[in-house]
Amino acid sequence: MGQPKVISEQRGRVLLVTINRPEVRNCVDGETAQLLYDAVERFRTDAGLDVLVLTGAGDEAFCAGFDLKYAHDTDVHIARRAGADRYGPMGFTRVTDVHKPTIAAINGYCVAGGLELACWCDFRICDEAAQFGVLNRRWGVPLVDGGTQRLPRIVGLGNALYLIETGALIDARQALRMGLVQEVVPRGQALERALAVAQHMTTYPQTSLRNDRLATLWGLAMPLPDGLALEAHLHRESLRAEEMQEGLRNYVERRRPEPLRPPPLPWEE
Repeated sequence: MGQPKVISEQRGRVLLVTINRPEVRNCVDGETAQLLYDAVERFRTDAGLDVLVLTGAGDEAFCAGFDLKYAHDTDVHIARRAGADRYGPMGFTRVTDVHKPTIAAINGYCVAGGLELACWCDFRICDEAAQFGVLNRRWGVPLVDGGTQRLPRIVGLGNALYLIETGALIDARQALRMGLVQEVVPRGQALERALAVAQHMTTYPQTSLRNDRLATLWGLAMPLPDGLALEAHLHRESLRAEEMQEGLRNYVERRRPEPLRPPPLPWEE
């Protein structure tokens, strides 16, 4: 029996989900998509998990998209997976009720549907060898896993249309400049850094963190007055939380953890 196509590992209060098909640049087939959905559902429902980190096995690719050798038989390989229309061909890209932080740890190629998986995450940490692009443009394969909706929200309309219309392949520097990724680390260190960031996030009081996250995401589609009202409504819970009172006591008693700091960029060291 071979290795599973998706590996889920609990690391404290972090769930590490690894696409495990390095021999095909971690392309996703129907079985892989279902396993990815199962992992996300586990994270969504498990109160013992605070942060999800998504990555790809090996050093060549995070994910190079859907496995196109099945494209001639797409109805078989996608539609037979229960819930594919509801959750997305790549596994979970249409799931919008995961109310906890998610991070993509990107090594090598992050293209086509793989880029859409990375954009589903809250933010992205990549290594200096990472490359990004809508390479499916070459084959006439559309973005059907959220790329047309999430890319503009992340990088802005002009940058999104540039990537979507040209099919350009960009490097880590260009991705950082666009805001597609938030940190760039030396080759091979993306997962290590993403796990360190995730573990740091688990030390925070979770109620206010999750409510700040929700207010930010939901408020994007609202006029400013409505967004401000949403923020106030969500944080009624945060202000009543015992963990906030404990945090204030720690502040007064000068128990103040060091803040997270981004690492230097590889080309600036």
